[in-house]
Amino acid sequence: MISGQVHSGLVIVDKPQGWTSHDVVGKLRRIAGTRKVGHAGTLDPMATGVLVVGVNRATRLLTYIVGTSKTYTATIRLGQSTVTDDAEGEVTSQTSAADVTAEAIGAAVGRFIGPIEQVPSSVSAIKVNGERAYARVRSGEEVALAARPVTVHSFEIHDVRRIGDGAVQDVDVTVRCSSGTYIRALARDLGAALGVGGHLTVLRRTEVGPYALDQASSLDELASDFRMLDMDSAARALFPSRELDDREALDLSHGRRISASGNGSADNRPVAAFAPGGSLVALLEDRGNEAKPVLVFTPGGGAG
Repeated sequence: MISGQVHSGLVIVDKPQGWTSHDVVGKLRRIAGTRKVGHAGTLDPMATGVLVVGVNRATRLLTYIVGTSKTYTATIRLGQSTVTDDAEGEVTSQTSAADVTAEAIGAAVGRFIGPIEQVPSSVSAIKVNGERAYARVRSGEEVALAARPVTVHSFEIHDVRRIGDGAVQDVDVTVRCSSGTYIRALARDLGAALGVGGHLTVLRRTEVGPYALDQASSLDELASDFRMLDMDSAARALFPSRELDDREALDLSHGRRISASGNGSADNRPVAAFAPGGSLVALLEDRGNEAKPVLVFTPGGGAG
């Protein structure tokens, strides 16, 4: 809990429905008493769940968190398409899903597992000629975004429910995917593959990289008890680790190179280097026989 001096760390927030990610950052700025607050990956206002927020020096970790894999639970409604590909948009078409079987849904879902080319929703935050796509759509413009490569690691069906006479069906799923994957677009494309249209009605993010919902706090909880994941724990969860001796810690704190780590990750993430006392000193990248500090968190050997 912060009192007096404001420290650095990550806050794992369970974002409420109806709030933008920017709203959450604004709230935490007031709670933490610092302007230096940012988030790692936007959640739509309709969505709830894990939003990773950095405070002070931990904002420097956010760029590495943005690119990590994500896990979502969601409900996809088959039989209706909307302008936003989710429940907040106007219904643009309806086609009865009464004849769609659970077996057909399962087979269609299988087509979206693995590396795919996905066209983001036209109301996404992607910029088109300097303006957000959703702003162009809301002003009446038709926006066609280019497909981009994403990876769906798993797409698991939990339940299929017929609503009323079965003209619409709700499909409860869990999706684990690469950064940049739009679950709204998966809902749209699943409906299109089944010939009945589809959109997203519920979305909850349960994991962002190594940070999960069981670590998250609501905004009300944070207002009364502001808890952060300290820099050392946050970095140990996110990166491969290297334990330093006193000399290496001193050299890194002054920006000097040390011997190569040799324990980097397959996806080329840097290595988190820790002083003998356990504090995070720097993030390292191997360059030949040497490890170069790419971010130094304890300049001159100070504590952070």
